[in-house]
Amino acid sequence: MRVWLRSLIPLAALCVAALPAIAAPPASAPAREHFAPEGWESSYHDLHYSPVVKIGDRVIVSGIPALEGVDDEAKARWLFQQLQAHLRSAGASMDDVVEMQSFHVARDHEEFRRRIAPVLKVHREFFKDHYPAWTAVATSGLYSKDASFELRAEAIIGSGKRAKARIAPAKTP
Repeated sequence: MRVWLRSLIPLAALCVAALPAIAAPPASAPAREHFAPEGWESSYHDLHYSPVVKIGDRVIVSGIPALEGVDDEAKARWLFQQLQAHLRSAGASMDDVVEMQSFHVARDHEEFRRRIAPVLKVHREFFKDHYPAWTAVATSGLYSKDASFELRAEAIIGSGKRAKARIAPAKTP
């Protein structure tokens, strides 16, 4: 029995020696950088989340609540302007946005469709072509109680320069 146990000691030593290599991130792993556009610093310091995280050329923008404006269209315009500022803080642009998720406070599908209409209108002002993937969700509430909708986005820096659409042309009526 002791001979068998002694044969395990070199194996155990090998496993322990390998632990740092297993636990350490690969040398090629990109750095993670955190950004907050001017006026959004309290999100990081007080609420403990990053408005913008950049990993290599990938930029992730946390949910931006639609807070400023006299109506939903004005709030949507303000929100997309904030998205531009968030992206710019990490070196990205609206052309680089590849995916969005929006969350809209609504009681039912009818209200959801009514609430998203002004957002769709303003979206067309900011995304002229090569549109990002987009998922829109109705919800009963958001963290910012005065916001009727919120948007999060992901971008890949530089991807907008090489965008292509392999989609059949729209059919004319």
